[in-house]
Amino acid sequence: MAELEDKHWWFVGRRQIIQSTLNGLGLPKQANILDAGCGTGGNMQLLSHFGTVKAMEMDDNAREHANRRKLGEVLAGHLPDAIPYPANSFDLIVLLDVLEHIEDDRASLKALKKCLLADGRILLTVPAFQMLWGPHDELHHHKRRYTAKQLRQTAKSVGLEIEYISYFNTWLFPLIAAARLFQRNKKIDNADLSLPPRLINACLSHLFSSEHLFIPRVSLPFGVSLLAVLKPAK
Repeated sequence: MAELEDKHWWFVGRRQIIQSTLNGLGLPKQANILDAGCGTGGNMQLLSHFGTVKAMEMDDNAREHANRRKLGEVLAGHLPDAIPYPANSFDLIVLLDVLEHIEDDRASLKALKKCLLADGRILLTVPAFQMLWGPHDELHHHKRRYTAKQLRQTAKSVGLEIEYISYFNTWLFPLIAAARLFQRNKKIDNADLSLPPRLINACLSHLFSSEHLFIPRVSLPFGVSLLAVLKPAK
């Protein structure tokens, strides 16, 4: 995963979309940022351009990789009940493809809300549309996929409101949807990520990342994933 995060078209494209979203947030200079569920730390370099980054990760091996990057403090922790940082600490919390792994997503968002400063935001991404459920989700221990309506309702139930929401990975949606349905119907179990040949990886990366020209300016109506910016309800 550490190697894939730096090179694979999906991670590269998602970082470009995340960067575009962060550029539009108007964060304070040297914002305090928490990467919740940072994995091997592949997003910490990007986040460090926007402020001081701290992170939490429950997996020992992933946390060791993240700490080797020396981009910020990475502590042991998990959601919803073992956040190693105090309340009212962060201008921004990022939760990138983490919420779908957690049984109690509402309690997790509620716990993270307590860690925000008064004008803080949560930026999160999750996989979209339960109809795309397949071996990939089972391999990565997902609990669910979301629609925009479901994510909005989940956020509202814990006192968070949507500042911006959009599907993404839209251009490749037909191809990926067809592949997922084929895998499910044929009961193909091997759905792990692997690095495509260099030219294919570069083309997919360019196509996927081009969506940053639209996000966060408009909301795309469908996609393989979903992005949202949340803030405490007034």
